[in-house]
Amino acid sequence: MPGAPNRPPEQKEPAAPLPPVAEPPDRGVLRRLVPCHVALLQDSWKGAPSPEVVGPFEKAEAAFRSGDLAAAQSALDLLAIRFAEPRWPTLPAPFRDLRVSIPFPVPPQWDPDHALAPADRDARKARRRAEEQLTLAEASVAWAGTHGVRTDDLARHVQSARGALAAGSVPPEFYPAIDALWTELGPRLPRPKGTSGAGPPAPSS
Repeated sequence: MPGAPNRPPEQKEPAAPLPPVAEPPDRGVLRRLVPCHVALLQDSWKGAPSPEVVGPFEKAEAAFRSGDLAAAQSALDLLAIRFAEPRWPTLPAPFRDLRVSIPFPVPPQWDPDHALAPADRDARKARRRAEEQLTLAEASVAWAGTHGVRTDDLARHVQSARGALAAGSVPPEFYPAIDALWTELGPRLPRPKGTSGAGPPAPSS
């Protein structure tokens, strides 16, 4: 038969995924520190939180102010462990999610994400983390608004973050809105009872 043998059309190589945008390293600390601050202001403490809880928080604040982010993360990890101890009052939702999570060991096939491709598992984890941040942001603004803290100008950040998540994935504009909220809310919060008179941290812009 004349002509070249039939062959499938050449496939173009898929474009390589873009590398993730590097975030300022203090953002991860900020996203834990300010919600923990609000958690320590909850009425469930029935007075002042224990020094065993306040201590790690103040260490995290001081380390954050000085730029020692590893020490700040370590102090927040300790605070998460303290929050999980049964001797303390139960934090209201969603602040109880700031406690350290110790899942029971289960076979891998029991994990609902086990059968997913690695990229899909990572996407689900990223989505869950974003949803947790949005829920904490909404609850923190709601608490602040009923305790004499000015929040009228923070609604735009909540609305922007909520709208960004509506598409299903976590778009690039989500975390700038969340981080702007934490940056602006943190300095306005009253000091938790039992803490020193030091002011709140000053996150980098």
